[in-house]
Amino acid sequence: MNIKSLLLGSAAALIAVSGARAADAVVVAEPEPAEYVKICDVYGAGYFYIPGTETCLRIGGYIRYDIGGGDVGSFDGARSADHMDIGDSNDTWRKRARFALKTWTGQETELGTLKTYTETRFNFSNTQRDTSPFINEAGNEPVSLNFAWVQLGGLRVGKDESAFDTFIGYAGNVIQDTLVPYGGFDTNVIQYYFDAGNGFSAVVSLEEGYGAYTIDSYVPHVVGGVKWTQGWGAITGVVSYDSNYEEVAGKVRLDVNVSNELSLFAMVGYGTDDNLTDGTLAFPAGGRGMYKQWGGNWAVWGGGTYKFNEKTSFNLQASYDEWKNLGIAANIAYDIVPGFTVTAEVDYLNAGKFDDADFSNWTHANKKSNIGGLLRFQRSF
Repeated sequence: MNIKSLLLGSAAALIAVSGARAADAVVVAEPEPAEYVKICDVYGAGYFYIPGTETCLRIGGYIRYDIGGGDVGSFDGARSADHMDIGDSNDTWRKRARFALKTWTGQETELGTLKTYTETRFNFSNTQRDTSPFINEAGNEPVSLNFAWVQLGGLRVGKDESAFDTFIGYAGNVIQDTLVPYGGFDTNVIQYYFDAGNGFSAVVSLEEGYGAYTIDSYVPHVVGGVKWTQGWGAITGVVSYDSNYEEVAGKVRLDVNVSNELSLFAMVGYGTDDNLTDGTLAFPAGGRGMYKQWGGNWAVWGGGTYKFNEKTSFNLQASYDEWKNLGIAANIAYDIVPGFTVTAEVDYLNAGKFDDADFSNWTHANKKSNIGGLLRFQRSF
């Protein structure tokens, strides 16, 4: 082998090795597919894991459009602190568009389930607003934080509605369920829920109140309740102590599942009013406190729901108190498609203790006999 052949062979070998290394440098492994959303089915449908954590999150809410007319036209019933704004002296439609944003979280810990719930509401309406001296002037309402609580095991703290209503249940499946009111709602709480098994549960709630019912000392309002739930329905009782006025109120409720189509309820309330203001324009007027919102010492509510089919239901509620306030509400709710419901409701209120010359006996009305209607379009997600 001569020198020339040796050099040519070495050069060829070097070129081959260099080519192989160059080819290796540009080969890039394909990335593995990333899992951006991991479903969490521990707490029900709609939850997913927040990336990098063990916390499950659900985001939801609804878009709602309400149209009201007549003498009785509150849009919220029991679901708002302004549920008392029922009468409206302006001869026009009442309309409101709302966006409600809700969040839920859940995570298992050594001390039990850690969960949260929030609900924030944005409204544009021509109902009575603090920002306008004209009741029928349309505009944006202040953003409201309706729920914001944290619960670990049975202990819940934060912004909620009173256990005097949430534990025993809202009066009925009508929009105007507070024609005869059955309790105050918005409040900060420190609560403990206890599940004894076999359908028995209980709650103790320390509450701050809201508005004129906010506590004025270090002593909180107190609510306690017990419930027995079975396949046929439930029996529930709650009792409350209003620390501002040192008054006691209670309610007992019976729910019965008559059939797959028909469910009924009946509720009775009783409360003391010895220290509540009466006969003046001071608020709360007419012997009403944080929990005993009805007129007089006693009140009754009853009604039910009948499901014609999977899409259509009929809801009815009647209520009456010692002051002879009579409220009747009935509606038809129809699911056009899953998640989109239209509800048409008719409401009647006869204000029993009413005096045109003296409105101190607050009766939720601008006149003795009141009738109105509501049409609601709601997309829930």
